[in-house]
Parts: sequence; C-alpha cells; structure tokens
Amino acid sequence: MDNKDAEKLFFIPFNTGGHWLLLAINPIREIVYYLDSLGNDWTTYPDMKVLIDIVLQAFRAQRDIQTSRRGANSITWIKVACPQQRNQIDCGYFMLRFMRDTLALGRLMIPTDYFEEFKCAFYTKDQVDEIKEEWCQFMIELNVLFINLCN
Repeated sequence: MDNKDAEKLFFIPFNTGGHWLLLAINPIREIVYYLDSLGNDWTTYPDMKVLIDIVLQAFRAQRDIQTSRRGANSITWIKVACPQQRNQIDCGYFMLRFMRDTLALGRLMIPTDYFEEFKCAFYTKDQVDEIKEEWCQFMIELNVLFINLCN
C-alpha cells in the first residue's frame, strides 16, 4: 500500500483451469484490461470477475475512498482485441507476450484495439518462439542467481 495513490498497472496472469489469460489492472482508475488469446469474453469466467472486483473494492477501502451504492460497482472491464492463438497450447506464451509488449511501451493504459506498435491478428511462429526464448533465458539466469545465493 506504499504510494497507494500513484497510478500503476498491475499484471495478473490468470489460469482458468486450462487456459492462461492476462488481466492488467489500474486500481486508481478502477479499470481491468482483459486480454484473452482465445477471444472469450470475461463473462465466460464469472468467478474470476467476482474475485477481481472484490480485490479492487478492498483496495478502494484501503484508500478510504467513499462511494455511493451505485458507485460501488463502477469497476470498468475492457476487453482488448489482442492477437489470437491458432492452437490450443500457446496461451501461456501469448499471455507472457501481452505482458512484455505492455511493459516495453511503459504505458498505464492498453488501447481496446491493442498497441499500434504490436497490432496483428495472430503472432507469427517467430514471435511466439521469441517469447519462448526470452522465458528460457530468464529461467536460466534465475537459476544462476539462485545457485549464487545458496553458496
């Protein structure tokens, strides 16, 4: 809760039980950006929506923000038209790529039609392979770091 009034974007990789998607949350503006490489609507996962709404209401309470009963449900969910996967197995890599694209641009909002710099209907095999390689490199470096911390 340090610096709780500063605008930030929090990333929540969410697994629905067999599928990864990304939620990017701006708690100050009470906006949830929903990025799903299968193109499902957030209403497909009602338990996820209830959970995130509760988290944002708790954040609001921590900031001592008073809202009317009507304003209590003012959380905005935005479905982002992000690149779609062509198979049933790459959702985790797409979720990582969405996160990386957003972080690379350093923005606090995600356009509903995705970022112009990365806009496409589908990621190419090379683009998916790129995030796989970056993830592998990250894990290798993490392992080295972990080994050094243990010695």
